[in-house]
Amino acid sequence: MQVSDIMTADPDTCLPTDSLQSVANKMADGDFGSMPVVEDGRLIGVVTDRDITVRGVSQGMGPETEISEVMTPDPVCVSPDTDIDEAIEIMQEEQIRRLFVTDDDDQLVGVVALGDIALEGDDDLSGETLEEISED
Repeated sequence: MQVSDIMTADPDTCLPTDSLQSVANKMADGDFGSMPVVEDGRLIGVVTDRDITVRGVSQGMGPETEISEVMTPDPVCVSPDTDIDEAIEIMQEEQIRRLFVTDDDDQLVGVVALGDIALEGDDDLSGETLEEISED
């Protein structure tokens, strides 16, 4: 099975020039805690609700601050044809709960999350992956 078989295609995204407030509102409306940051369709970063809080608000940044000020650049990516087992290994090694899926031109085409793997029915594998991700 490949990542493309279980990924969420065309995820919600934001621009690096979007404000902290507008991205936080998108996250609240969509009930998710992270968002890919794209420029001309190309993935350039990721921002989490924690980034907005810890890197932004706690540092005195206002609601109109551009998301590029708090995002994490160069997130871990895989291609759509990456094998699920390889994706799981990457998630464990990098201690991350989601992988961004990009094409050969770095265009974002999807996201695969630990929950997507769990939905495929391998509870032992997703539990082991979560344990590996959660290690310090």
